[in-house]
Amino acid sequence: MSGRRVEDVAGKQDILRKAKVLAVLGLGRNPGRPAYGVARYLQQRGWRILPVHPAGGEVLGERIHRSLAELPVRPDVVDVFRNPVHLPGIVRDVLAMPEDLKPWAIWFQDGVVDEQTANDAAASGLLVVMDDCTARVAGRMD
Repeated sequence: MSGRRVEDVAGKQDILRKAKVLAVLGLGRNPGRPAYGVARYLQQRGWRILPVHPAGGEVLGERIHRSLAELPVRPDVVDVFRNPVHLPGIVRDVLAMPEDLKPWAIWFQDGVVDEQTANDAAASGLLVVMDDCTARVAGRMD
């Protein structure tokens, strides 16, 4: 797939239909956080979730990886629940992943907005969704 910004609902749904594994960046053990609820919903709908949070541990029956570099398998999508100030570094980390572990899409959740970083990620070959919720898009797929 060639990189581009994906802004239409059909394109976002297409990403989720093709994805089997989502790395959820910012998913910790706190059930009150949005990342927890979204990840639980996606997991219940059949996606494999790879939690990524510096605290480590376990959540939703999965080991929490402390960084993207620790992921044991290739995620199709990196789903980002982080403050937008972290996006340039996150995209650098994604692009630095070995080719056999690099995702083909990155998804910035609601409120996670950085136009320049989104454009840079797309120019680097990633499909990019910004300022939308994976669970909300998945919920419209029925």
